[in-house]
Amino acid sequence: MSDILRTIQSRDPGEKEFHQAVREVVETIKPVLDRHPDYRQAAVLERITEPERVIMFRVPWMDDQGDVQVNRGFRIEMNSAIGPYKGGLRFHPSVNLSILKFLAFEQVFKNALTTLPLGGGKGGADFNPKGRPDNEIMRFCQSFMAELFRHIGPDTDIPAGDIGVGAREIGYLFGMYKKLRNEFTGVLTGKSLAWGGSLIRPEATGYGCVYFASEMLANRNDSLQGKICIVSGSGNVAQYSVEKLIESGAKVVTLSDSSGYVYDEEGIDRNKLEFVKRLKNIRRGRMKEYVDKYSQAVYTERDSTLDCNPLWNHRADCAFPCATQNEITGKDGYNLINNGIKLVCEGANMPSTPEAINIFLDKEILYAPGKAANAGGVAVSGLEMAQNSMRLNWPREEVDARLRLIMKSIHKTCLDAAAEYGKPGNYMAGANIAGFVKVVNAMLDQGLV
Repeated sequence: MSDILRTIQSRDPGEKEFHQAVREVVETIKPVLDRHPDYRQAAVLERITEPERVIMFRVPWMDDQGDVQVNRGFRIEMNSAIGPYKGGLRFHPSVNLSILKFLAFEQVFKNALTTLPLGGGKGGADFNPKGRPDNEIMRFCQSFMAELFRHIGPDTDIPAGDIGVGAREIGYLFGMYKKLRNEFTGVLTGKSLAWGGSLIRPEATGYGCVYFASEMLANRNDSLQGKICIVSGSGNVAQYSVEKLIESGAKVVTLSDSSGYVYDEEGIDRNKLEFVKRLKNIRRGRMKEYVDKYSQAVYTERDSTLDCNPLWNHRADCAFPCATQNEITGKDGYNLINNGIKLVCEGANMPSTPEAINIFLDKEILYAPGKAANAGGVAVSGLEMAQNSMRLNWPREEVDARLRLIMKSIHKTCLDAAAEYGKPGNYMAGANIAGFVKVVNAMLDQGLV
């Protein structure tokens, strides 16, 4: 397996995020390969780590000043063994091939865990929508879709939203797709309710993350009631994680954005959360404005010279990283342990570095990797696809009940797989093994393609 890693590193130099994601999976599936020598003979590792298709394209567009801008667009179609490619689009200046390949690779296993027939993909552009007027975002989305439409479809590849791509962007993308293809199909998920969206879809990733954490604690005869929780981020995932945590009786004391974080020792209640939703979703403001409204809170500016994030250095019981990849370093991991953390449940994709993960596993705290804990978003995207195919909408209660059932199933699947392969209680190993086995068996069934 070390040969596989060396091959990938030499073939794809500089793609450190992708290398990290592959290494995390490869290091945990050795017991599977030892038990199934036919997997090695069929070169499944070599096949599953190479995308089926990588699409890169130019995105020219005109800003409001009449100047032509050019961005780079991507779609990584990683694996379609168990269903059409499914995964979000990310619009952010940091987007590059490495980040999207890591996200697509993670998505393959995440989607396999949902119990739904979904392959894995990811895409996006190095475009920054932050602070831009709607007309500029519309023109960019239309130019982006003018190329992407050739490669997607309801039975081929169904993108969704991710960082920088919300209901507004999905609307512009869908409108252009509909115009170009002259058809109204469920080719994108995360749509507005009036034209094919699903109830609970905006809440799904955050709600699902908290449902998964509840299952982990219930397995130890515990609950979220009365727990102090620290949450990073202030976007969709963080907001709805906080909403469900409050509903579960927990006390949330932090939220953040790329500029810094707020610590509210009194707790972020429903009214404060509504303020944050208006601030981030409507006014598109910064978290530092929270302390202008709630003076008892403390705002700490982000300091990029530090080797840790002080957000993770507060006394708490549970941590929910919901911002971005590699936001918890090894030092942050020690700070979390030293401050009494008993559970880390990842709402973001790969938010913990390998050093941090090793600390969590060594200390035997409850640790849920993103591919399991944040699978609720893509699960409800799959439910949105089902509703679109049937031309109907399920009520909120039905979608939420299905989401709860899926997260409960993922939790059990992770525990069962970990126990079967000699790693009881290790959710990371269980998630990787369960997802890997399901995808690989489908690949072998379908021959060498």
